[in-house]
Amino acid sequence: MNLVKRPDRELVEFHGMVTVAPEMLALFRLIERVAATDTSVLLRGETGTGKELAARALHELSARANGPFRPINCATLTPELAASELFGHVKGAFTGAISDREGLFALGDRGTVFLDEVAELPLDIQARLLRVLQERTFVPMGGVTARSTNIRLLAATHKSLRQEVEAKRFREDLMYRIRVVPLFIPPLSERTGDIETLVWHFIDRFNERGGRAVEGVSEATMQLLRDYSWPGNIRELLNVVEYAFAVGEGPVLEPGELPPELRGEQFQTGRRGTDDDERARIREALRESGGQRSRAAELLGISRSTLWRRMRELSL
Repeated sequence: MNLVKRPDRELVEFHGMVTVAPEMLALFRLIERVAATDTSVLLRGETGTGKELAARALHELSARANGPFRPINCATLTPELAASELFGHVKGAFTGAISDREGLFALGDRGTVFLDEVAELPLDIQARLLRVLQERTFVPMGGVTARSTNIRLLAATHKSLRQEVEAKRFREDLMYRIRVVPLFIPPLSERTGDIETLVWHFIDRFNERGGRAVEGVSEATMQLLRDYSWPGNIRELLNVVEYAFAVGEGPVLEPGELPPELRGEQFQTGRRGTDDDERARIREALRESGGQRSRAAELLGISRSTLWRRMRELSL
């Protein structure tokens, strides 16, 4: 059996992100420079590439590091909940509002607010967000008095905001406000050397937990890992290694210990798959998880909110 040698490259750790890829090292240098400013930043990248880790790095390297970091995923919010979470509300603002509640723009004062999947915000919330950025004030739901706030806004999306603007789903004036500095996080498939190196990084992590001890990876296994398109990126790679540890045994990772989609079975698709392909993948994951969406999202290598959004978009 041919085994793959462990890469001799030294992993670079940067605020929770690990890599050997020159593409990521260049991104880290950009983050360090941009963090020194108070500029709004838009992080672009696919699901699982580490957008929130990059946002946290921007905060931790900034002059606001001692202030709060307040992240929220906009894809999980209804319009009413988005307004309440961002701007807060006063008692009686809506049914169930039994007391005043602070929103992120109050809680994040003198710190950083990170809006993940910002393209999912409804247009009326976008208009109110624009006022926060222009005037540094906001009015809680049901309130009449404007409150001031001093935040740095970071946002992220996997979508093209220009296309969203053309489709009338995103305000053009807000786009220019939040993407003063756009930073693109490359997908795993475009990170030179990261697939092989991160496989070993995750093997070491699971070896430390005890149980199975993996000492080698077969050449056939590593070739399947290299050839896969990784639509779920780093998160999916971590799940794949954990899957192999759970279902396999012995000191060598074998092809049969990889999930079906990596072996070309059942429903393999990549980023270029059709909607029908993706529907099949989601249905299969839901079947395997017994209908539990959190587990299905793990099997697919995506977040629960992304699964919920894609199910909605695909009418599942």
